[in-house]
Amino acid sequence: MKKQNFFLRNKQFTIFLILACLIILAAIFAPFITHGIDPTEGNLKDAIMPPSGEHIFGTDKLGRDIFARVIYGARTSLTATFSLVMLIFFVGGMLGIIAGYFGGIVDTVIMRIADMMLAFPGLVLALAVAGVMGANMRNAVIAIALVSWTKYARLSRSLVLKIRNRDYVSAAIVTGSKTPYMIWRYMIPNAIPTLIITAATDIGGMMLELAALSFLGFGAVPPTPEWGLMLSEGRAYMQSAPWLMIFPGLAIFVTVVVFNMLGDSVRDILDPKNE
Repeated sequence: MKKQNFFLRNKQFTIFLILACLIILAAIFAPFITHGIDPTEGNLKDAIMPPSGEHIFGTDKLGRDIFARVIYGARTSLTATFSLVMLIFFVGGMLGIIAGYFGGIVDTVIMRIADMMLAFPGLVLALAVAGVMGANMRNAVIAIALVSWTKYARLSRSLVLKIRNRDYVSAAIVTGSKTPYMIWRYMIPNAIPTLIITAATDIGGMMLELAALSFLGFGAVPPTPEWGLMLSEGRAYMQSAPWLMIFPGLAIFVTVVVFNMLGDSVRDILDPKNE
């Protein structure tokens, strides 16, 4: 019997992968989708215009086109989110692998630092770090990374500890295998699948945290088109011009749901229990 196609077999994954690709493509081809409209330039004569044929999402207080800012905001939000997830994936993953493999004082130092970071509420600590470093998206990414790497470190450490004392690992060490080879050949492959699942399911959450920092004034700065910042700018007009918050809010909602569902699908596919 012919084996069913991978994408047909995993329909939920396929649907949300397509939707995620469409969001990414919209960010990449923003100039074509917006017909060359500059999201940072406005015309005060067009300020606070409701959705119409000329401005389908309306305009903001400076006369900037909301549709263009939402589409370009995908660039800012997705770039920052993917950078953040990759940063905590590599930094947290490698620190955990090193801690689990070497043990002793190395393990103690890394894990005590992780415990110290976990002692504070994550978003509150990120706000404090971002406030000290200054408001911009790069500092927001660094601030959230500083409080988010611990999960990946503890997870990868536990995975490495499961195989650290296995017979085949001990045999490899006895036969003269060097530490870099041991980490690359045995430790990393054992940790990577679970870390990928965790990273995939974290994309939506990290996007929300970055949007929260921007909303509170610790992330993107004007006139950068960024969804959290757009929500912050529009809250003063919540009653008189609700479209200023509706459309960036919908953009965040749809994107987070799509990537959360995609992450759940990746988890279901890579989960050994489902094989």
